[in-house]
Amino acid sequence: MTRIIVDAMGGDFAPEQQVLGSVEALKKDKDLYLILCGDETKIKEILAKCQYDESRLEIIHTTESIGMEEIPTKAVKTKKDSSTVVAFRLLTEGKADGLVSSGSTGAVLTAGVLILGRLKGVSRPALCPIIPNHEGNATFLCDCGANLECKSVNLRDFAIMATAFAEACYGMKNPTVGLLNNGTEDHKGTLLQQETNLLLRETSCVNYAGNVEGRALMSGEVDIVVSDGFTGNIAMKAVEGCGKAVGATLKRQFGKNLFNKLRYLLVKDIIGGIKDTLDHEKVGGAMLLGVPYVVVKGHGNSKAGGFSVCIRQAADAVRGDMIGKIQAMITKLVEEEKKAEELKKQAEEGNQ
Repeated sequence: MTRIIVDAMGGDFAPEQQVLGSVEALKKDKDLYLILCGDETKIKEILAKCQYDESRLEIIHTTESIGMEEIPTKAVKTKKDSSTVVAFRLLTEGKADGLVSSGSTGAVLTAGVLILGRLKGVSRPALCPIIPNHEGNATFLCDCGANLECKSVNLRDFAIMATAFAEACYGMKNPTVGLLNNGTEDHKGTLLQQETNLLLRETSCVNYAGNVEGRALMSGEVDIVVSDGFTGNIAMKAVEGCGKAVGATLKRQFGKNLFNKLRYLLVKDIIGGIKDTLDHEKVGGAMLLGVPYVVVKGHGNSKAGGFSVCIRQAADAVRGDMIGKIQAMITKLVEEEKKAEELKKQAEEGNQ
């Protein structure tokens, strides 16, 4: 049985959508056990209207929640009985294999680092969301905001962790990795991009395809796009804004007059298909990579369906041993670097 903890009080529509999403996840996955952290009275009021397997759902009552507007570090340190903090603490106590939260991104990141710590050998944890592309697949973006300032070694670790994520959760074989840059040529970008480009070419466990431009997030030309968190966050928000702009423009154009409304009926199914293809709710949340447990950060405005996908995403990561794969790849890299350093030292001594 795969055990997942749910932060039931985190998100714009909590706890209703989190509870309904949990019920939906239980119905779709018979090997799933959920632990909901939050206000027990509110959670039970919602569950009373649902049909579900009560033997596979547990409630841990908490008296506090962390709001989106709160200072993350202060909230995590002072609100010990918040649904977010309790959920993370239960992970460290071995009560579950993974965690899902649609709460404050800052609080999830802070709790992840302060309570869970980092995997051995990982320079920095990172957030890796999945962005739908026009190929009908998805592109992994790592990092999307956890690390505003980075070094090349951080971006290399992001590439390794995102590779393990793609392989463990989605069965991808040797996924291609691109470095987000302002051009595809090797000389493009700041010193960070140039150093990272060279470093990734030397990283044996990553299928590096070279520099890619922003369009790669939606084109599907690579499976994974690596970036510092500052640039990645801007890129992700630009993609989200573009999608909303296209949707609003289509709605405005088709609603102009009766003739346009009639024309809409002829292409309604096509537009619906496009909307489904590019719907972020259908691809899940952002995986917090680099911590020793599976943690999925769902969208703050997730509805039940989208939250259910996040739970499935967490369960797949556990079953695919994503943490083990990341640790193995990082350990192998460290060993390779150590061996190369020893050979270099021997060569230098031999030349003396």
